Amino acid sequence: MKNSIYIFSPNPFANFAQKTLRTLRLGTFLLVGTFAQAQQAISLEKAIELAKSNNIDLKIADKEIEKQTVLKKTAFQADPLQVQYQGGQFNSADFDHNVSVQQYFPIGNITKANRQLQEELVKLAEKRKALSSYEIEKAVTLAYYQYLYGVSIQRLNSELNEIYIKFLKNAELRFKTGESGNIEVISAKAKVKEIETQKAQLEYDLAIYQKQLQFFVQTNENIIPDEKIALQYAIMKEEGNSKAEGLLTDYYQQQISVYQKESNTYKAMRTPKLGLGYFAQSINTDWLYQGFTAGLQIPLFGGVNSAKAKASEISISQSQLALDKNKLTLNLQQQELQNNFAKQQKALDYYQNEGLQYADQIISTAQKSYANGDMSYWSYISFLNQAIDIKKQYAEATHNYNQSAIELQFPTIKNN
Repeated sequence: MKNSIYIFSPNPFANFAQKTLRTLRLGTFLLVGTFAQAQQAISLEKAIELAKSNNIDLKIADKEIEKQTVLKKTAFQADPLQVQYQGGQFNSADFDHNVSVQQYFPIGNITKANRQLQEELVKLAEKRKALSSYEIEKAVTLAYYQYLYGVSIQRLNSELNEIYIKFLKNAELRFKTGESGNIEVISAKAKVKEIETQKAQLEYDLAIYQKQLQFFVQTNENIIPDEKIALQYAIMKEEGNSKAEGLLTDYYQQQISVYQKESNTYKAMRTPKLGLGYFAQSINTDWLYQGFTAGLQIPLFGGVNSAKAKASEISISQSQLALDKNKLTLNLQQQELQNNFAKQQKALDYYQNEGLQYADQIISTAQKSYANGDMSYWSYISFLNQAIDIKKQYAEATHNYNQSAIELQFPTIKNN
């Protein structure tokens, strides 16, 4: 949005998408020839479903959840088994042998703390995936309605073509009957040719929009939006705001939970470890003399783990502050988006309630008057241009409305 009072960090997924889309535009002219082949029209809901199923970023997120789940098995962390051999004259003049093994085990709450920390890390990975899924849904929706906008412009082009073809026929008839000069025929032919050229350009635009949608859905199929769907996006404003705030809150609260468990883990590391051992040895070369050992590893210098626990507690405060800041940013952004949406809604209402009717009336009246000879060529062209401009502005107003509505439905979530 222009002149925004906020600065939002760009989403890595969005950055990657923008670079890829620039590459798509460079190769679009190679695709137009095959654009109409094997196209599959799908609904917005189906496009979002496919995107969430196919998207590589979400698959990576699934792998992260799987990885953190596997790491839950590392909660119990025993020290390596110690095996020692001693040989020599340590009992008598004879060469004797001593073999011992010893194992230290964590005691206290360290295993429980490790397991709880890993469980929270699994949940955090799930929250990150939810944020990525949200961004993908927004990107697909924007691309979907961008294509429908292209279709609306294409239909307007066809409508204009019909108008000027009819104008050309009338101009040729008036020229044959001597009612007008050849300038009207030449002007009409030039306009028809211009519209035909624009039609070819619109084919390229649609190919670009289709590839944008295909990129976000991440499929090899030539999918296109269902053109029967209404061009105007249906927004649920309250749901959009609460969903974004809910995702934001869930993510940071889960981050806080991770730091809390991390702090508990460092504190648990200050507890002693229990060691059990066994030894066997020879005395005067006679076997077998054996016994057992038991001991404790006491962390006398536990300042390192205490400092790490304190650092995790500081991270808790940082995450809470980040949550408060981003909630405020989201609310301010929501107010700006709401104002822009209201502005676009007002413009669209005018064209739907009055503007289009005026355009149709101007075209119909001008065509009849010109055909009956009641209107000059220059007046006719002036009225046509006025009506056509209204229709173009309506298409643009609808597009601007859709963009603002989707942004309002999916406000940007900053999570870093």
